Amino acid sequence: MKRLLLSSLIACATAFGLNAQIQGYAVGDVVADFTVTDTDGNTHTLSDYTNAGKWVVLDFFFVDCPPCQGTAPIFNELHEKYGCNSADLICISVNTGQDDDAYVQSFEAQHGGSFSHAPAISGDGGSGAVNTAFNPTAYPTFCLINPSMELRSGDIWPISAVSAFETVFAAEGFSPAVTACGVAATTELTLTNAQIFPNPSTGNVSIRFNNAGSSNVTIEVSNLLGQVVYTSTETTVTGSNSFNLNLADLNDGQYIVKIGDGQSQTIAKVQISK
Repeated sequence: MKRLLLSSLIACATAFGLNAQIQGYAVGDVVADFTVTDTDGNTHTLSDYTNAGKWVVLDFFFVDCPPCQGTAPIFNELHEKYGCNSADLICISVNTGQDDDAYVQSFEAQHGGSFSHAPAISGDGGSGAVNTAFNPTAYPTFCLINPSMELRSGDIWPISAVSAFETVFAAEGFSPAVTACGVAATTELTLTNAQIFPNPSTGNVSIRFNNAGSSNVTIEVSNLLGQVVYTSTETTVTGSNSFNLNLADLNDGQYIVKIGDGQSQTIAKVQISK
């Protein structure tokens, strides 16, 4: 697969013949912190993730870039495989700054594939300043940042499968756990079929799920940094259960809802938009 390289004009060249990568930092440098807003209105601050012990992969791209279109579904597969930014790995797509929210959303819809899409930052959300700071000379460029906010790889390439990222992770001693996202159930599956509505919500939501037996369950809501922002304990009955959650005090953004009874757990996601 070829990448688009930037010089005085944009030209096509193979990755094997040119050392295209992040130029704003050397491997081992501590990168500058940044705060950006994705096309869904969620805010992302790099230091929030790294201070929580997470590793971050940035995907630098622009919409009218055929190689970027080709790697988009692979990056989204990585995002989904390792928990949709709810576990050890954070995936964020960063536009050059030349494309607005609507154009980036159309890119994701057309080229992002069937996997859960990583947050994407357009020029509207502040991507241009981040792109300038990292200064990639080709697109797409994928880089890896560790919890010390150090650049550990400035050029993960070529990308033909998720294993390309995993090879770099292994070389850095980083072994993220495969983690389900969206609606998933684990262990004995006594709790299943979690549904949240309305979704998106202004804060007052109903959650419905099935329980194979009666038990006490803990409902836990956490943000994408893994910080618990709401918890309650409820008594369930065999069969369908429904509870109302008042999440009106939460900031706008995406949250992970976990329901567990000590034997199994079911997980869903909710978007708060006021």
